Amino acid sequence: MWRSGTVAVAAVAMVLAGTSAVQAGGGGRFTPGAAGAGDPYFPDSGNGGYDVKDYDLSFAYDPATGAITATARIRAEATQDLSSFDLDFLGPLVVDGVEVDGPARWRREGAQELIVTPRKGIVKGRTFTTTVAYHGVPQRIDDPALGTSGWIATSDGVMALNQPFGAATYYPVNDTPKDKATYSVTVTAPSDLTVLANGEKTREKTSRGRTTVTWRMRQPMASELAMLTIGKYNVTRGRTEAGVPSVTAVDTALDTGQGAGFFATTNTVTDWMQRTWGRYPFGSTGGIVDNVGVGYALETQGRSVYDIGTPGRLPSTGTIAHELAHQWFGDSVTPALWKDIWLNEGWATYNDWLYAEATGGRTAQAAFDAAYARAATNPSWQTVMGDPGRDGIYDWSSYTRGAMTLHVLRTTIGDAAFYRLGRAWVSRHEGGVVSTADFRALAEKVSGKDLDALFTTWVYTPGKPAL
Repeated sequence: MWRSGTVAVAAVAMVLAGTSAVQAGGGGRFTPGAAGAGDPYFPDSGNGGYDVKDYDLSFAYDPATGAITATARIRAEATQDLSSFDLDFLGPLVVDGVEVDGPARWRREGAQELIVTPRKGIVKGRTFTTTVAYHGVPQRIDDPALGTSGWIATSDGVMALNQPFGAATYYPVNDTPKDKATYSVTVTAPSDLTVLANGEKTREKTSRGRTTVTWRMRQPMASELAMLTIGKYNVTRGRTEAGVPSVTAVDTALDTGQGAGFFATTNTVTDWMQRTWGRYPFGSTGGIVDNVGVGYALETQGRSVYDIGTPGRLPSTGTIAHELAHQWFGDSVTPALWKDIWLNEGWATYNDWLYAEATGGRTAQAAFDAAYARAATNPSWQTVMGDPGRDGIYDWSSYTRGAMTLHVLRTTIGDAAFYRLGRAWVSRHEGGVVSTADFRALAEKVSGKDLDALFTTWVYTPGKPAL
């Protein structure tokens, strides 16, 4: 995510959760899945007891009212003997029915728990499908510290942006980065509107003035990186010089002819990233420019979103480099816990510096020096980058101090080892989740150096580090 400044539902099926364990065949006991995924920053987000494999989401959208009629089919594998399980769902959508391979009961509890009780307990290791039918007008989230996310109405439709917890505003979800899944998103809307989502378009059919479009993300994706937009766009399709399929779009109200330049820059930066860090990790690249009013760009998987409010303007090349770097660092390789977000934002910011250096702009060392010139009395130095707190995940520390940490690491271990490290990091953990401890361990393995002092000083100690 890039932010200016320093910070920069479809109804869900819930089944009545059993309060006592149920005897299972063979002497086992079925118990409820946990109502949380263990992240202290967002204790209500995510759930335990199952691993989602695939989301199949279908929406019928009415632009006159902003309402959706929707169905979510969630295929998951039980990781314990389950008597009941939770889904994250904020509402205020109305649940019309829920099944778990047959009839199920549901109820809502707390801030966002949709508790589902199947007719029979689900044995550990079994794959099951939960189907939730729902309707209503989804609502966005406006968080004082973390900004706007979720289902966001625009002048000509809607933009759904999920980071960090907006997904539950429009579909039932296990809303934790730990539980990645593939996605299929089908939307039926008036034919004068364009539907865009993650992945590749696999179906489009028009009948009686309404068009149904399906997009498929075949690589595992965290829910915070899912995206859906419905509106009026000028769309450009093609391939990068290296052959990666590319789809870019500019809202028609903003497009004064800059779409070709946006497409070209996106493709050029994508290919540079490939040469630097290895194969592009998804089926297509691209980006979407729209007037969303959120004040940030977001690295939605495979196709980032850039909030631009002025006709004729495009995101800067640095911002495009930042968001495209996230496709490797943050999207394909994702921190399991939000406290490690510097692994996303630090790498993305550093790639902005590296791309500028590679294309004749300011060097990474000059960018580091400019950042280090910030006075030691500036409060931003006091944030512990490796644990910035819930309200601090989008602060200067995650972005700029993160990039500075990587630059110090590069100068400590040398260019050859640093680039081997970056390529190994994204290849070994492709499609997975990681921690700062994982990164340090790999950095020490690749470099052959003890990096305890570097990580202690730059990642876990408040204050301006001495050089």
